[in-house]
Amino acid sequence: MPFPARQRLLLPSLAAFAGLASLAPAHAAPDGAGLYTAQCSVCHQADAGGSPGQFPPLKNRVDKIAGSPEGKSYLADLLTHGMSGSIDVGGDSYVGYMPSFAQLPDEQLAAILTYVSSLGDAKPTPGFTADDLKAARAHALTAAAVNKERQALAAKHPLP
Repeated sequence: MPFPARQRLLLPSLAAFAGLASLAPAHAAPDGAGLYTAQCSVCHQADAGGSPGQFPPLKNRVDKIAGSPEGKSYLADLLTHGMSGSIDVGGDSYVGYMPSFAQLPDEQLAAILTYVSSLGDAKPTPGFTADDLKAARAHALTAAAVNKERQALAAKHPLP
């Protein structure tokens, strides 16, 4: 049965559009800045400068922490398991709770950490991969255990 005239005109357009769609990347990388804005900025602020007495700054810190393998592991654990307890950052004390973001895919968590790392002055910028987050998920940690991991890291490498 032949197609009506309107459908005959539409079919070549759809075929051309389908051809263009195949030129798009099969798997675009997650937008770290957009994910940070949606997931983190409500506490750590849009500029990642933190809120004094409530939420520590991330800008000019995460890149330095991520400069060692232990630091990268801690940051991956922090996002996948959360953290509770007291921490000192730049001479200020923070007592609180950071929730786990384990509900987000590894690729998105890696994009967030890579983006926040780019807000510092470390060159090259430490990057994170989905495998870094997958490794963090492989072991169960409590939020308090992540704080102990941070304390051990700080004893070995002074944290900014």
